[in-house]
Amino acid sequence: MDVLSTHELVFQYPNSTPMRFQNLHMEQLQHTLLLGDSGKGKTTLLNLLAGFSKPSSGTVFLNGQDLYKLSGSALDSYRAKHIGFIFQEAHLLRNFTILENIKLAQSLANNKVDVPAIHELLAMLEMDEKANSYPNEISRGQLQRAAIARAIINKPALLIADEPTAALDDSNTQRVLDLLFAIANSYQSTLLIATHDKRIKDHFSHTYQL
Repeated sequence: MDVLSTHELVFQYPNSTPMRFQNLHMEQLQHTLLLGDSGKGKTTLLNLLAGFSKPSSGTVFLNGQDLYKLSGSALDSYRAKHIGFIFQEAHLLRNFTILENIKLAQSLANNKVDVPAIHELLAMLEMDEKANSYPNEISRGQLQRAAIARAIINKPALLIADEPTAALDDSNTQRVLDLLFAIANSYQSTLLIATHDKRIKDHFSHTYQL
């Protein structure tokens, strides 16, 4: 069974031409690159895949569940449990510590809060000493790693990263890619990176071109 599959997705903004997306199929640990220049619809497609936007027509199946047959709190809970989303900006709650931000991700997925598991993950990311720090007290790179921890803590079927390397130099790009692949494999999550950064194309055997 595919981790993710789409069928004839169409989305239309008001007073605009419909956007039609080719079908996408991802098996477990079939890490995939979604590559396209700005304005080609990457963000729109990610919003459809994650259940943030509803398509005009077509379907998204995640772990065998038709995502758009869920609604309201059921969709929110399913997304929190099965999708980890690493946004371009960390979007951590600034009044919560790093530990509290990650505990909240567990709660939103209706999972038991597991503090030892959080510390284990933060240690893997070389972030455990920052567990009780607030977002404004850590560096941009540490914020990115904290956001990765929040996204992966529930061992989601699908881990989506939106433009994680676009603003980085070559050495830091390699470092972030290595980290994402390692953490996805450790947690048995299938990675989908969306970017216009053509430097990373050779790191993927599966590429979806917009």
